[in-house]
Order: sequence, then structure tokens, then C-alpha cells
Amino acid sequence: MPKIVDHDQRRAALARAVWAVIDQEGIEGATVRRVAEEAGVSVGGLRHYFDSQRGLLLFAAREVASAVGARVTAHLRGDLPGPERARRLLEELLPLDAERRVEVDVWLACLMRSRVDPALAELRRAGWEGERHVCRLAVAHRRAAAPPSAIGDELGDPLLERLAERLHVFIDGLTLQAAAYQERLPPRAVRALLAAELDAIARQR
Repeated sequence: MPKIVDHDQRRAALARAVWAVIDQEGIEGATVRRVAEEAGVSVGGLRHYFDSQRGLLLFAAREVASAVGARVTAHLRGDLPGPERARRLLEELLPLDAERRVEVDVWLACLMRSRVDPALAELRRAGWEGERHVCRLAVAHRRAAAPPSAIGDELGDPLLERLAERLHVFIDGLTLQAAAYQERLPPRAVRALLAAELDAIARQR
């Protein structure tokens, strides 16, 4: 009888292997051979998912988007007060623990290479739209306003839309600095800056 492969479980296992290698050796150390070694599979066994470092990065970036999207969806479905929901949504974009630090490293590498790689350019565009959507959701929940129903939908109030735009820029800057200067911006400091920004959004008139 042929062996039945659960592709969802295999993808999850490979994603964990990719995260582990990147965490230990950085993006440049994440080769197909090294990931195969970490996952305990043959290089040939990875060909269904990726067969080059370029393909590995694309796989990793897609897994980042999927993981962040799942966590954001869980917060939206949970029974949380608006301010708490806004904070948790935005924290999923920030390098606040080992898993999210690796996700940010992968995403930043994807952004850099997307300038010369058309396969990553579409992922970059979708990532920008997704992050802007999360920022709109956070502004809406922090201000007790109606949230957008779909990615790409703007907030009804022009002021709230401007706040979402500003928040998007703030989150990008905070993410980059927290990833590059971990000694200056540990998780506690990142959370404090985020809380201050959300409080400013709540007060804006």
C-alpha cells in the first residue's frame, strides 16, 4: 500500500525546520541541504516544496504570511475588549519572541530580494495590503469604530484612515528597529512604544 502523506503536516514540519535554521544561521545559511538535514528528510523529498534557496525563501515568506494571518484571525474571533484586540493584532507583526523574530527576518529578506525577483514582488504587494488591513483593524478597534470587512477596504472616517496610514508607517519603523537593534529595543520597550502609540490614536481628534 502506498504511503499516505499529510501535506499540511509536512509543510508545518518543514516550516519549523526553516525557522530553526534561519534562527541559528541566518537567511544565507538556510540552504536546501541544511533545511533537509534539520527536517530529517532527503533533499529530493523537498522538491515538492522548493528546490533552491530562492524557492526556499518564497516558501518561507508564504508560511510567514499564513502563520501571521492565522494568529490575526484568532484574535478577531476571540472575545476581547477593543483596546486589547488592537494591541494583540499589532503585536503579531513585531519581533517580540523567537518565532516572530525569525518571521521578521524572513520577511525583511523577502522585501530586499523582491526588488529584483518578480516572484517575490507579488508577495511584497500582498504583504503591504495585509499589514495596512491589520493597522486599519487596530485603529477601528482602539476607537470603537466599524472595522473594514475586507482587505483593501478603507475606514469610513477620513481621520481614522489617516491614523491607519500613520500607524502603518510606525509599525514598519518599529519592526525594523526592533529587529536590527535588539539590545536597544527589547520586547518590553517595544510593547511600551506600541501602547503609547495606541493611546495617542485613541486621543486624536
